[in-house]
Amino acid sequence: MNRNDYKIEDTFLWGGATAANQVEGAYNIDGKGLSTFDIIPFFTKEELKDRTGLPSEISEDEMLAVLNNKTSHTNFPKRRGTNFYSYFKEDIALFAEMGYKVYRFSIAWTRLFPTGFEKLPDKKGINFYRSVIAECKRYGIEPLITMSHYEMPWVISDQLNGWESKETIELFLKYTKVLLDEFSADVKYWIPFNEMNMTLISPYHGGGIIPERIRSNNIQSASFQAVHNQFVAAAKTINYGRSIANDLQFGCMIARLETYAETCKPEDQLAALKEEQMNVFYYEVAATGEYPRYLDRYLIENTIEFEKNEAEVKLLKNNIYDFLAFSYYNTYVVSEKKNEKTVDGKGNGNLIDSQENPYVKISDWGWPIDSIGFRITLNRLYDKFRLPLFVAENGLGAHDTFENGKIHDEYRIDYLSDHIEALTEAVKDGVKVLGYTAWTAIDLVSCGTNEMSKRYGFIYVDVDDYGKGTYERYRKDSFYWYKEVIASNGESIK
Repeated sequence: MNRNDYKIEDTFLWGGATAANQVEGAYNIDGKGLSTFDIIPFFTKEELKDRTGLPSEISEDEMLAVLNNKTSHTNFPKRRGTNFYSYFKEDIALFAEMGYKVYRFSIAWTRLFPTGFEKLPDKKGINFYRSVIAECKRYGIEPLITMSHYEMPWVISDQLNGWESKETIELFLKYTKVLLDEFSADVKYWIPFNEMNMTLISPYHGGGIIPERIRSNNIQSASFQAVHNQFVAAAKTINYGRSIANDLQFGCMIARLETYAETCKPEDQLAALKEEQMNVFYYEVAATGEYPRYLDRYLIENTIEFEKNEAEVKLLKNNIYDFLAFSYYNTYVVSEKKNEKTVDGKGNGNLIDSQENPYVKISDWGWPIDSIGFRITLNRLYDKFRLPLFVAENGLGAHDTFENGKIHDEYRIDYLSDHIEALTEAVKDGVKVLGYTAWTAIDLVSCGTNEMSKRYGFIYVDVDDYGKGTYERYRKDSFYWYKEVIASNGESIK
């Protein structure tokens, strides 16, 4: 046994990540169309008390009110982001200063095809992303592109009910073919969809599905149809990508929900197993090209149906992924039956409800902080699927205090150092990990809560929840810490 095989390699891709809908802004500049996230307003904490689900899940009535200018809401944070559209050269220079080897970002579908139905892409959108990629390459930063980070053209959501319709598959393929034709010479790593499991958790958020307009027999059927259609679209994209270049790498990404049973009671253990299965079945499809057998029982018992044909089944089988990507923020605790200690995910961006875990600390937004769970999940995923892993998101959302141009975020350093240490231990365990892109490279609008107050970045952006501020960039203490981590290839953590 060569112990050099059990350490972080020199080729390891250290970096950070963002999403177009959270950083770019310029929502109506240079021909960009309206996305499904552009119409989600900011909800105050008082408003969130009366809502169910994630703040990014809005009703048809709310959506129509926004589009017809009949809403009292005037604050739409994702329309302005942190103005990466204007600051991208400055921001990428800061990433390079930290020593990034990779920068994960997404492309806004609506910059290339404003409604999704256009025959030809908008050249201004192509030129913008070509400039972003060129700026990365200038500093030796490898781009990792997410083709769809939730947002999609609102018109597709309106006319086809998003990913519930099979017509959306070809519209997406038209878009991804342009990306591959234009950028594959400079971009090796691709993720077709961000956190695919979000579509079952929040149908509008992940699939552009308007619940009041579903064509299926129930919302779960509509959501599973959307997931299947996304798998087919990704398989067609992978197939096309491999036809034009043999060195491209495609990754399937989910939000990893590492789950603990509340007790050693067999019923609790079984509940945890079922949660685990529903989280990783996406990887079963990605790694084997087939839906797992355990999913059949779940579909039958919940009266869920979705359409798939032989050609699609064959397509999935012939286009498996090269690596498995995931976001990891916390762990969840489940029991056979929920009790009064349930931690409600509503309003704080948490994906699912959870029982309390008395053994871990909690973040400002009520998220459990569990670095050991990170090591556990890395081991479990690699042991089961034997495909290289990529940590596409990992970070801490927190309140930052900006004083005299300084941000002392030792809490973020503590969180990330513990998780990176867990990563290095997982590598020593024999886990193959390609890279780590911390969430986030720079402050941005929170995906789950639509606020700037919940900050993740190594770089502070001077703007608040209502768009007030200078938008100037400032290095946090964590900026200098992460620079040292990268320079030492993960050996200098604490």
